[in-house]
Amino acid sequence: MYRHMVIFNLESGVESEKTRVFLADGERILTAIPEVKNFSVTRQVSPKNDYDFCFSMDFDSEEEFKNYCVHPEHDKFVSERWLKEVTRFLEIDLC
Repeated sequence: MYRHMVIFNLESGVESEKTRVFLADGERILTAIPEVKNFSVTRQVSPKNDYDFCFSMDFDSEEEFKNYCVHPEHDKFVSERWLKEVTRFLEIDLC
């Protein structure tokens, strides 16, 4: 198993309609990519860091993760939404 997590902040803050739409769109778009399994959207609540949200997903292998990274829907989401609405992020990949 290969787990990919991205913790991030949005320019629209934590509790706005724009944020709700971004999170819902991210889940809808990214879960439509066949390799993605166990997708979750969560809110970070620990006072130990200042990130707000997390997208987490699993893949059966690193190869499937690499396929996801170059999938046209992933690229489109990143270029049209992520780069415009995310203010900072940290990626964590585990296997």
